[in-house]
This record gives sequence, structure tokens and C-alpha cells, in this order.
Amino acid sequence: MLEKDYPILEFDEDPDAFIRPQALIKPMDISQNCVLCFFSEAIEKILNEFPHKEVSRFKAESMKLPIYEVEYMEKKIILLQAGVGAPIAAAQIEELYALGCRKFITCGSCGVLDENIAVDQLLIPVSAVRDEGTSYHYIKPSREISADLRVIEIIEKTLTGQNIPYIKAKTWTTDAFYRETPAKIKLRKKEGCVTVDMEAAAYMAVCRYNNAEFGQILYAGDSLAGENWDSRDFNARWDTRDRVLRLAMDVCIAL
Repeated sequence: MLEKDYPILEFDEDPDAFIRPQALIKPMDISQNCVLCFFSEAIEKILNEFPHKEVSRFKAESMKLPIYEVEYMEKKIILLQAGVGAPIAAAQIEELYALGCRKFITCGSCGVLDENIAVDQLLIPVSAVRDEGTSYHYIKPSREISADLRVIEIIEKTLTGQNIPYIKAKTWTTDAFYRETPAKIKLRKKEGCVTVDMEAAAYMAVCRYNNAEFGQILYAGDSLAGENWDSRDFNARWDTRDRVLRLAMDVCIAL
């Protein structure tokens, strides 16, 4: 590892970290296919509809989230509520990988930087600008990171097969949603970003580090495209959230 002017650039390729999930978590005989969903109410609907069992728990200082194995369309899928922000996103992937998961689909919402993207529009992140810190501990510094092409193709095939329109998007992953300034928004739009989120770059990096497959489906929520922020009441899109989770599970089966 070389010393740099800024600590965030001091990438260390040594896999022998002091704390490794594999040293703490015993692998289980569970499905390799996993969906992480940000919407607790959508997860509850799935649990009410399909057979399931709790196989483990993701534990952090402020949360204890059940990890379920769900029998969905005659297949087994691991299902967990996703935590907000890049650090918790990476930790969940690491621990799920240690348990035995190898194929990951996440689903959530995002902000939009393009005024032409309507609320509820489905988006597939194909790359992310790395404006967060977590990804820099998993892969070498770079401005952007790309998603898994095979998984993108499967997501596209799934959505197309159900006649669902979508947009392939470059997203801007940030740690600080209260620091999305006009100048930064202008720069990200110039780079080609049409969405903003808080996890995509980290998900892509930690999955690449672990040689795991990853893909993501997002729906367009609030807008940063105008003169002022517009929430567009995106948190109340209950039907959309349920639909996005079921699509993510369909994709997960196809993996």
C-alpha cells in the first residue's frame, strides 16, 4: 500500500483484514440467490403470501434484521431488508456472502436528476460515480464503477418479458444527501448521471471484490432536476414498492 495525499486513495489489496466475516460467521446450507429490499412493508406482503423461515439475523448496533429464506415460485430465495447507506450496504453483502449467498439483487428508490424521468419509472443502474467512501476500500480508486453485464441483461429480459418499460442509468452514489449542492448536481449531470442514490457504487464494489454477481432495480422517487427539491411524495408509492420487490425476486430466480 502506498501512502497518498488523501487517506481515501490509500487502497490496500491485502485481503487479510483484521475482521473478516468468514472468521465470525458459519456458512449455512441456504440459497445462493439473495434479494435485499429497502421496503419493509413490501417484504411483509411477501412473507404473508409465501412460505418462509428465518435462517439468521443481520445485527448492527441499532438494528436486528431477520434474514429469511422464502419459497417463491417453487424456488428458494434469501430475503433481507436493506440498510441505508454505503457502509451498511457493504456489511450486509459481506455477511450474506459468508453465510453462503453468491448472487445478489437489490431493489429500492432513487432521486432523479433528469426532469423527464417520471416518478415510479423503473431504472437499471449500469454504472455509478463513486462519490462515497466505502467502495474505495474494496477496489482501486476510480471515478466510476460498472455493473455486472450478465445481470443487467437478465434484468432487461425479465422486465421486457413483462412489458415493463425501463431506463438504463448511470447513477451518482453519495454519502451525504444534505450536501447535494447545485454545483455538484450540475457536474454529475454533465457526467451523464440521471439518478442519485446512496448504495449502488458500494454494492458493485463489494460484490466485485467477493466475485459475487450483483444487479439492481430502482424506481424514480424525488427530483433534484428543478430549481427546488421535489419529494414527489415518493415514500407513499406502496404499489410500486411491492411491484419492484416482486420483479427483483423474479430476476433473482432467473440468475
